[in-house]
Amino acid sequence: MDVKNLGGLTASEIFELIEPFKFTYSHALSIANSLYKKKLKAISDFPKLPLKLKDLLLTNGRPGYFPFLESVISEDKSVKYLFRTSDGRQYETVYLPDGKRHTVCVSTQSGCRMGCPFCVSGSYGFHGNLTTGEIINQVVSIPYANNITHVVFMGMGEPLDNPENVLKACEILTAEWGFALSPRNVTISTVGLLPAVKLFLSKTDCNLTLSLHSPFALERKQMVPAENKYPSADIIRILREAKLKKGRRLTVAYIMISGLNDTERHLEELIYMLKGSSIRVNLLPYHAVNDDNKISSSPEKMQYFKHNLIISGISASVRKSRGADISAACGLLAAGLKINSK
Repeated sequence: MDVKNLGGLTASEIFELIEPFKFTYSHALSIANSLYKKKLKAISDFPKLPLKLKDLLLTNGRPGYFPFLESVISEDKSVKYLFRTSDGRQYETVYLPDGKRHTVCVSTQSGCRMGCPFCVSGSYGFHGNLTTGEIINQVVSIPYANNITHVVFMGMGEPLDNPENVLKACEILTAEWGFALSPRNVTISTVGLLPAVKLFLSKTDCNLTLSLHSPFALERKQMVPAENKYPSADIIRILREAKLKKGRRLTVAYIMISGLNDTERHLEELIYMLKGSSIRVNLLPYHAVNDDNKISSSPEKMQYFKHNLIISGISASVRKSRGADISAACGLLAAGLKINSK
């Protein structure tokens, strides 16, 4: 058994490591329980293991968890954390408390290669995919780890550009031997990489959110380059046809920009695109990046869109912005470029 990071492994993968030494799947479940439910960061603290197994793990394994470097707290009590891997890749994580709901927004890549001009993460450049362990570490290694009720894959990077590690992370988050979160409390956000969307829908019951930005393909191409290869109309069709388990949610995220995608023409096309489906709409304010002169639609315009979507039979909500003052809101994560420690 080579020295191995255990954090990020499924129970079956842990069993594959220890089975040659005559240990059982029950032992693998106990290890997974220590890693994920108990969030233990030292193998010596793992309970209920035979001494020989614990010695094996101490010699050849490690949890693989590591602390954040810096953090900054928003006026709204959300917290942004900066992580750095052993090979120097940086990424950010955001904790969002809201009453009884405690959400952690995780990154899946250091930077991003989707090239969306409204997102700062892309301007940071692409520095590589995060491993499953590095994704899970964001949940385990923040001070509020024991409070977490929801996980959203909406940090740095395109989750479906890293599908293998994202799917495994979803398994660990929702498995009984893992964090045991309901799949209804785990959501990934994507610009719509069609093959990976199909894979995701077939392999997990977690929620999916499509970043749309415009219901018109020519306009969307200017904001989401992935539209050129994977048209949003095809993604919406796949979402419409998906057979969903009770409670699973498919959503369109629609960032509203004054004068650009908040006209009557956009509203009518959005209604036409989604009417008769179970897809809901989250309307979000726009956050200007760099020297951008675009501004968010007004709260009144966002409520107008919401009202007209709802009366057309489409579930809709206006999502409040969190952490904008610490560059922690959607599209503003940039691996510590604007972070001040506290």
